[in-house]
Amino acid sequence: MRDRGEEDVLLGSLLPDGVRWAEGTGEPDGPCPYPEEEALMARAVPGRRREFAAARVCAHRALAALGAAPGPLLRGRRGAPAWPARTVGSITHCAGYRAAAVAPAARLLALGIDAEPHAPLPPGVRGAVAFGPEEAWLRRAAAGRPDLAWDRLLFSAKESVYKAWSGYGGAWLGFEDAEVSWWPGTDTAPDGMLGWRPGTDTAPDGIAADRDRDASNPLSSAPDTAPDGHPPRPARARAGRLRAAGRFRARLLVDPPPPAPVGPHPFPRVLDGRWLAREGLLLTAVAVPHPVPPPHRTAPKEHP
Repeated sequence: MRDRGEEDVLLGSLLPDGVRWAEGTGEPDGPCPYPEEEALMARAVPGRRREFAAARVCAHRALAALGAAPGPLLRGRRGAPAWPARTVGSITHCAGYRAAAVAPAARLLALGIDAEPHAPLPPGVRGAVAFGPEEAWLRRAAAGRPDLAWDRLLFSAKESVYKAWSGYGGAWLGFEDAEVSWWPGTDTAPDGMLGWRPGTDTAPDGIAADRDRDASNPLSSAPDTAPDGHPPRPARARAGRLRAAGRFRARLLVDPPPPAPVGPHPFPRVLDGRWLAREGLLLTAVAVPHPVPPPHRTAPKEHP
């Protein structure tokens, strides 16, 4: 597993100050840091055990950066990691990538991260992920930026929302229980889609695109063709050269869970997140801050 340096950070660009994180790429290797963790995957196939171990290594590195005492990271509710007391965190892995992020519970109510391969969802899955206005928005987004796997990005955003919700102590949250929208730029397009219009390469806040373009790059003109008459590049290969980033907002359509032991504040109904498409990956993150108390107002003095 290769540790990523500061010059090629992925997850860290999506997280606020105070969050500690670790990520790695390449083929996973080596066992879990603790025998108790290895025992959790005793019945899993070898590939699944290696991915689990590599993700646990990231989690321990993030916890060490936070100053947490070393020890095995076991499973809690519904199989999620049982993070140390007064700590919130999230963990993710997919083929060729794994990461973890942690923060003091005094700083964040909850945290959720997710990584996915940058490729469209398998047939039949999209209908179980997109609901209401999301489906119409996906069609508009695909028409404007067909090189982005918007349905997989929606899936990832809802996974991050679910992980934050579950880590706080919420019960089951289905894909239909959260409605995701995408923040427009300051120069909003007529259809409200990301402040980006066909025919342009960039948009305010870097939301539409941030990819390298040159005359020899097939992505800069026709994504489904290649120069010199060669066959089109596979979608995953094309996605590997794409860079895009932005923000999203999730509105919960169910009642939030009651205040968790990590703090007295209720879970909000609206969550803000960030996303990134880069190196053939889609990453999303949701960091739920503590609510800001209203300013204290003193009663006006009565004059005699």
